[in-house]
Amino acid sequence: MERTLAQAATQLGLTRPKLISLMREKSLLNERNLPVYPNRDREYLRVKDSNWFHHQLGMQYSQSTRVKQPGIRWLAEQLRLELSEIPVYSRDVA
Repeated sequence: MERTLAQAATQLGLTRPKLISLMREKSLLNERNLPVYPNRDREYLRVKDSNWFHHQLGMQYSQSTRVKQPGIRWLAEQLRLELSEIPVYSRDVA
């Protein structure tokens, strides 16, 4: 299961802006809120590419960061956050 930064922030007990600020301080996100090291952190973070058609402007493209299930605990460790027990989703169990 992947989460948006807002969903991950909620699970970590933070607001989205606070999570982004902490991740930037630790050089995990760049100024576009994308992973600074996408290959190194690929087990935990992913860049989601999206596109849609706008009737006046044509094709529009965007990128956003998604946090993978193992990324929640990893982020807590990277940001030195206390983390209560993370619920395990049945879909994540092999």
